[in-house]
Amino acid sequence: MSIYLYDDDDYGLEYSEDSTSEPDVDLENQYYLAKTIKEENLEHAALAFQKVLDLQGEAKGEWGFKSLKQLVKINYQLKNYKETIAKYKELLSYINNAVTKNHGEKSINSILDFTSTSKNIEMLQKFYETTLEALKKAQNDRLWFKTNTKLGKVFLERHEYSRLATIIRELKQSCKYSECDNDPHKGTQLLEIYALEIQMYTEQKNNKKLKELYEKSLRVRSAIPHPLIMSVIRECGGKMHLRSGDYEDAYTDFFEAFKNYDESGNPRRVTCLKYLILTSMLMKSSINPFDSQEAKPYKNDPEIRAMTDLIQAFQTNDMEVFEKIFRENRESFMADPFVREHIAELLKHVRTIVLLNLIRPYSKIKISFISKELGISEEDVEDLLVMAILDNHIHGRLDQVNKILVKGLETCNERYLAMESVANRLNDLSFTIMQERRSYALRNDYYSCMRFKPVHYAVWKENGTCIVAKPLINKALWEPIDRAHSQSGDSSRNNTRTRDCCYCYHVAGRRAMLKT
Repeated sequence: MSIYLYDDDDYGLEYSEDSTSEPDVDLENQYYLAKTIKEENLEHAALAFQKVLDLQGEAKGEWGFKSLKQLVKINYQLKNYKETIAKYKELLSYINNAVTKNHGEKSINSILDFTSTSKNIEMLQKFYETTLEALKKAQNDRLWFKTNTKLGKVFLERHEYSRLATIIRELKQSCKYSECDNDPHKGTQLLEIYALEIQMYTEQKNNKKLKELYEKSLRVRSAIPHPLIMSVIRECGGKMHLRSGDYEDAYTDFFEAFKNYDESGNPRRVTCLKYLILTSMLMKSSINPFDSQEAKPYKNDPEIRAMTDLIQAFQTNDMEVFEKIFRENRESFMADPFVREHIAELLKHVRTIVLLNLIRPYSKIKISFISKELGISEEDVEDLLVMAILDNHIHGRLDQVNKILVKGLETCNERYLAMESVANRLNDLSFTIMQERRSYALRNDYYSCMRFKPVHYAVWKENGTCIVAKPLINKALWEPIDRAHSQSGDSSRNNTRTRDCCYCYHVAGRRAMLKT
């Protein structure tokens, strides 16, 4: 038996604005007869709706439009995609003059929503491109925006990011919004564009652009978005935060995304709940996500049962059960690309926690024993121990020859610190010596020139230190100096002070004294 779908045309009739005639009784009767047949047999119903078009003839009217709408949906259900596109093109020719603008827009939206769940991406692309071509003449901005958004989702699904970027630019040009703008319609449209662009950057793992856009989306205040739009933004934000190690922010975003998906009745809520559980384990939280009122109804959901058991084993530190659940559900965990991306990190976190609890009472412990207790290979145990030692979770050393972990090497650490202190002092001493050598080299530069002009100087020295230096023209110049020192009562002058003759050379503009 075929599935009967509720149709907007079942209630109320709309006619073109310039129509004043009653609907044709024969067309009306044939249309409702076809609707009755549709409940029993889709193929027979298609023939009955086609008869409405035949009775209508050349004149395009309301009953022909409704029949075409039904034919599009029936052919889509029968997977006659070629005929679906053909009937849809025929229907689009009615929207300019055969039906009112509102009725035409409502019907096209209904068809686009009806077909949007299709897995046939090529057919969807053809659908949206055909719609956009027809809308060039109709000048329906709302329908143009919605169709372009849906086409963008198709390109996202097909990973055609260059074509998606082109559509995003066109959508942004049509929606000129500023943060001071209070128009809720524009704000909502902008969030739809951001949601599409954020998904693109998430797929490309472009965290820099993603973070910038994510923060912009949270600053849009005037919008009244559908919960589904906010759930997409929050989910992508959670992925961004988790990839950068911001576990708490990731947890908040995934929880908000889950609530929005749940509110809109979207099945992706289960997937988002999986991400929430994954984040909870990575952040080593003792809080069970299923303790919240929103998540509690899904605790025993078959799709999420494995994750529920996994977090219970994690919180009880039961590594054996954890590994068993993971092995039994490995394919289902690995089927999700995002979970697969973080599963290695999760296993490392869990195994490290159990490892640290296991080795706590021991000073020495065999790697084979740890391997048996954790249920993993010795190579994996060694990797965990190395990482734990490097992260300072374990103070000790790994004896890879005897396959033993030796703990409690604080004294060795003190010795290494003392050696480091000595090395630092030697380094300081070396630096001081180098500075002295540089200073000595600079003083020697004064004597290195080949050309100099000699001037005869008399120098008075005290204990080898120069205290008077006068140009020596004749010996008489010494007499005033001698008398000055005699009058000062310095009787030890001859013993402690000496006179020397020096040559002073002007070298490169500087004066240097050499003892003669």
